[in-house]
Amino acid sequence: MTARPPARPLLMGVLNVTPDSFSDGGRYLAPEDAIARGRALVAAGAAIVDVGGESTRPGAEIVGVDEEIARIRPAIAALHAEGITTSIDTMNAETARIAVAEGALYVNDVSGGQSDPELLGVVAASESAILIAGHWRGRLDAGDSLAHYDDPVAEVVAELEGIVAAARAAGIPDSRIILDPGLGFSKTAEHNWEILRGLDRLSALGFPLLIGASRKRFLGELLPEDTDVRERDLPTAVLSALVADAGVWGLRVHEPAASARALDVWEHLRG
Repeated sequence: MTARPPARPLLMGVLNVTPDSFSDGGRYLAPEDAIARGRALVAAGAAIVDVGGESTRPGAEIVGVDEEIARIRPAIAALHAEGITTSIDTMNAETARIAVAEGALYVNDVSGGQSDPELLGVVAASESAILIAGHWRGRLDAGDSLAHYDDPVAEVVAELEGIVAAARAAGIPDSRIILDPGLGFSKTAEHNWEILRGLDRLSALGFPLLIGASRKRFLGELLPEDTDVRERDLPTAVLSALVADAGVWGLRVHEPAASARALDVWEHLRG
């Protein structure tokens, strides 16, 4: 029997409504700019707009929940009203609750519910919200002190299994769980590459996978020193096409157009 080819991954466009995100901090802080950017991401090929009000870059300031909500609420409400599928990028239960009430379909928590365990209950209480649970071992300002693995893939798989168990215990059905191996979170560049080589072992968990490699430092290391962060969009697009063969569900990217073209090539090559 011929193996069924993997489906084309969805593109999740990054919309940072923050003053300090590493690649575009401050550009979309004003609600009108954020809403316009959300529309542009969809026009460029994004199926989902992932709205975040708190940066997770190393050393980023921890934002109060009220401030986070004030940042994300106008964009999610307006984009949802226009029929655009949105996601909330947050580790806070109350922010997730407000975002879901405003129409966000996905709750993208890089901590997988570990930062604020009440977030899992927010997703469970919703009739339709979908949890995107990331792998991490702590905030990035912990440096590399948590980035120690004997077998990165096996350990990430085991720790994601624990996250799934917690989500199930909170009442979230498997059909509303997506997993993210958390590239760059408590991981060195080589750990990231090993995880990408081992996506088949992550897929064996039986859940859709979201890959968030866009513009991350391990891709920047492939480029000349001091290259502008936006130049990382080309290696991001190449990687998008390569991991599509692993059957990943989605790709979180800053500039969807390049990855959309890369996936066009991937689709035509597969026939």
